[in-house]
Amino acid sequence: MDILQHITALREELRKHNYNYYVLDNPTISDYDFDMKLKELQELEAKYPEYYDSSSPTLRVGGAVTKNFETVAHEYRMYSLDNSYSKEDLLDWEARIKKLVDGDISYTCELKYDGASISLTYEDGKLQKAVTRGDGFQGDDVTTNIKTIKSVPLQLNGDYPPKFDIRGEIVLPFEGFNKMNEERIEIGEEPYRNPRNTASGSLKLQDSAEVAKRPLECLLYTVIGPNLDIATQYECLDKARSWGFKVPNTAHLANSIEEVLEFIGYWDTKRFELPYETDGVVIKVNDLYHQEELGYTAKAPRWAIAYKFKAEQVSTRLNSITYQVGRTGAITPVANLDPVELAGTIVKRASLHNADQIEKLDIRVGDEVFVEKGGEIIPKIIAVDLSKRPIDSQATQYITHCPECDTELVRQEGEAQHYCPNYNGCKPQIIGRIQHYISRKAMDIEGMGGETVALLVNGGLIDNYSDLYELTKEQILPLERMADKSADNLLNGIEASKQIPFERVLYALGIRYVGETVAKKLAKHYKSIDNLKAASLEDLVNVDEIGVKIAESVLAFFEDGANINIVERLKNFGVQLEISAEKLAEQTDKLKNLTFVVSGVFETVSRDELKKLIEDNGGKVSSSISSKTSYLVAGDKMGPSKRTKAEQLNLAIISESEFLQMVM
Repeated sequence: MDILQHITALREELRKHNYNYYVLDNPTISDYDFDMKLKELQELEAKYPEYYDSSSPTLRVGGAVTKNFETVAHEYRMYSLDNSYSKEDLLDWEARIKKLVDGDISYTCELKYDGASISLTYEDGKLQKAVTRGDGFQGDDVTTNIKTIKSVPLQLNGDYPPKFDIRGEIVLPFEGFNKMNEERIEIGEEPYRNPRNTASGSLKLQDSAEVAKRPLECLLYTVIGPNLDIATQYECLDKARSWGFKVPNTAHLANSIEEVLEFIGYWDTKRFELPYETDGVVIKVNDLYHQEELGYTAKAPRWAIAYKFKAEQVSTRLNSITYQVGRTGAITPVANLDPVELAGTIVKRASLHNADQIEKLDIRVGDEVFVEKGGEIIPKIIAVDLSKRPIDSQATQYITHCPECDTELVRQEGEAQHYCPNYNGCKPQIIGRIQHYISRKAMDIEGMGGETVALLVNGGLIDNYSDLYELTKEQILPLERMADKSADNLLNGIEASKQIPFERVLYALGIRYVGETVAKKLAKHYKSIDNLKAASLEDLVNVDEIGVKIAESVLAFFEDGANINIVERLKNFGVQLEISAEKLAEQTDKLKNLTFVVSGVFETVSRDELKKLIEDNGGKVSSSISSKTSYLVAGDKMGPSKRTKAEQLNLAIISESEFLQMVM
């Protein structure tokens, strides 16, 4: 056997032993024998570097150091999940689904493991890239660290697709977590608080050799990509297992919501016997064609929902109530508590939301209160232990003036929150607006964080986000923790933001009620900031899904002379305040005022491409048929109920080719 054959055989043998040990939990070789074979392979690879292989088992020991993790856009967005907490929530979800798809619906139930979300990209069976969830649109490239996790296959087996992404959770089993803490306590270090945060923090360690020392595991649950030849979610899990991924075998195929509830009931108690943290069950429509039919809202898939197990509760003392001012001027009361451990973290503060919530709970300083984590993430006060209330307790009086600038607060009719109206003079609002402007989903200015914004504002260097474009290196170098290279990075990030497209700039402006989705609709409709500024209330409310509240907020923004001045300055600095000529060339008004429902499987273009064509040509895509529907675009395998409903309403049913003729 020649050297290359020997190296290849060793790699294959070690991969198999890795899979048996870390995925199947069924070792077929002693640790000593494995280490000896690994050592032999390391020595051969060092002696013959020309036979380097990026998927070699030797790379799992780590050693590479990453100073800065590159931000990478996800090819397929990582959506959040809507949460449910009761049988009624699940029944409501099922009812919504049944209105949108035909035929019997089955569900895949999977335990919701509490770890750090990860997206792995494979090409030709080799791991190419591992990216954290980030904001769902982009995350950090942590490939070097992920390669050290033994349950992540570097080379796949079987009939895997040529290219795909697979999503999952990086978790730290209780046994490994406890062992890590025992070692830390022994050397006098503070123990880690909980497995989830420790797993998440591990992914961003600079030295991959340190990551390799941690007993992390990767549990996978979703495969995404073109031409996968997979029909159901349950089949997807089986396929992933066959390729070499660690897929929990607790998944269950349910034919009704009743069966789903049985699964939930079983694991609500049995979960405490699991080796990992879990906080609920994810229920997915099993049929992938149905999933495609159901599609997504702006934030989550319609075809999946998370059922959260009842949150842990603790009681503690409320020491004081303070008030925070947000970027829109909204006042949020905050409960300051005696520190208490809750779901693995120390909780010192909890949101009280607004004056109505304080009145409803009749919550007072000095009360013993019950705290839980909403969805086990955000602490909230759910009740007061009245039996322990001090005799001299005084009812809480909500503040009347801004805690930052002392301006009298206002509360509009129908609004839950009080607001500080001092838009241009209240420092937390100024800082908050600039922090929003530089954020990832907005202008994504690299090299600048929230703390830097606060330093710039408090140092008198900027008063609004247009001032960012006049900053000089000499001005920012004296700032705390600002070195020569970081100053250059910040200025380069500001310059690069001039290329951010108009819809994201519009979102970045921070107009109240104008979120990402609304900003896209307004940008697409008006095409430039000048057209939007000239729009009347009547014009605005005629835009699809723009209500009176949003329209009035847009008008109020442009009635403020300071805002107009800021927008003009942004324009002069070269920020994109209109849709680019290239993008305009892709758009027409051919389908203006027409609403389409798209159903079935298409041959010439994908469903997503078809929807994009509708929107790029001025049309609207709807998920359900109604009297407002103009056309039903019918593909192969379209459900009979959609056709029946369209015929009952006497709607036009057109084929894929007929639709394409409309936009040619």
